[in-house]
Amino acid sequence: MATEVTDVPDKRRYEVRADGEVAGYAEYILTDDLITFTHTEIDPAFEGRGMGSVLVREALDDVRGRELAVLPLCPFVKGWIERHRDYADLVYRSPDE
Repeated sequence: MATEVTDVPDKRRYEVRADGEVAGYAEYILTDDLITFTHTEIDPAFEGRGMGSVLVREALDDVRGRELAVLPLCPFVKGWIERHRDYADLVYRSPDE
């Protein structure tokens, strides 16, 4: 199965496609310096195939390239980052921390 993750700014989300079909998405709010992930959803027909991990990894790789900080309000994105510590540097830290 061929997968592709793309940013769809008009819908304010990253989408993962499997063989051309939308398999899931991660919604976000974007500011100049920060992207806040608010909700991630994988179509039930694609669950259990690692689509969520593909989606989050590639979205975060894109975010890293854009030099944005990440505020993971979505529990799935937050948990994924906690399990993949090499992405922890992207997480937004307030100036007080």
